[in-house]
Order: sequence, then structure tokens, then C-alpha cells
Amino acid sequence: MKLLIALGNPGQRYENTWHNAGFLVLNEMARGEGISWDSGTVDKFLGELGKGQVLGESCVLLKPMTFMNLSGRSVVRVAQFYKIPSQDWIVLHDDIDVPAGKVRARAGGGHGGHNGIRSIMEESGKDDFQRIKLGVGRPAKLEDGSPGMDVADYVLRQMPETEIADYVKAVKPEAELRMKEMFKQRK
Repeated sequence: MKLLIALGNPGQRYENTWHNAGFLVLNEMARGEGISWDSGTVDKFLGELGKGQVLGESCVLLKPMTFMNLSGRSVVRVAQFYKIPSQDWIVLHDDIDVPAGKVRARAGGGHGGHNGIRSIMEESGKDDFQRIKLGVGRPAKLEDGSPGMDVADYVLRQMPETEIADYVKAVKPEAELRMKEMFKQRK
């Protein structure tokens, strides 16, 4: 069994932001597989769960409802309950160092400044989980070369629904391809 973890922030204020790329993409994967989210699991697991087959693999899906910086608390609860080792965790998250609309995958390593990944590492004591980095790019620099928008403001700003839908449509197939590769590696 695999644990698919989407990183994001709960609530309408964050719903259509780049920081919620993980939520957005896993929501669409779940919808495509006919998996629904159980919000009744928030008290026990600090997150919404879904269960079912994703790309032919038995999976528990998790969207932590703790806010990004505390995501690890939810991940550890679910992983311990279902006895899923960290090598079978796949975390989908936004990444400003990956160009917008591109996807990269990585097994293990550091947090790269991402607070959700940092929280998972701190709470679990593990760094060997898989990551699917959903590129959101960096804010554009000003004409004089100085920094433009603050990174936090950039990833937390509301995006038009059409732009979000186009983004998810573009990255979902690549994320699924990376996920299939990860599933094959851990058979």
C-alpha cells in the first residue's frame, strides 16, 4: 500500500493558490479514480483521507488539514495507523525552483526550504520518501533586475480558476507518469 500525500493549506482563502498545487493535483487524480475524500477523518488524522486504487496501486490518499508548516503531524498519524513505511510515501507539493507547469521527481534528500517537507522530515525523522515537485516557478524580477513579488506573497496569491484548471490539466499527466515510475521501483 502507498501513502499519497498532497501538501497545501486548508480553507477557501488558500484554495486557488500555487501553494496548494499538491491538493489541486491529487484532488484531480482522486476524482479520475472515483475516490472521494472523507472529511470525518480530520479529528483522528488531522487530515482528509481517501482510499482506493490509483494507477492500479492500492493507496491511502491524504490532505493534511494542519496548514503547511505542520503537515508532518498528519502524515505520521496516518502512516503509523496504516503501517506504511516512509519509502512508500509519495508527497506532491509545489516547488518554486521548478519552472511553472513542469514536474520533477526525487527520492529522499533535504527539504529545499519547503516548510511542508521540513515538517514531514522533523515529525517522522525520515527523509527517504518520494517527492513529486509540481513546478510553480518564481515571481518575476522587476525590469531593473531587483526582486519582484515576495515568494510567500507569490505562492499564496489567489489565481483565476481558469489558470488553475489549465495548470492542473498540464501537470497531472506528468505527475501520474512519475508516480507510475515510483510504483514500479517499490514493487
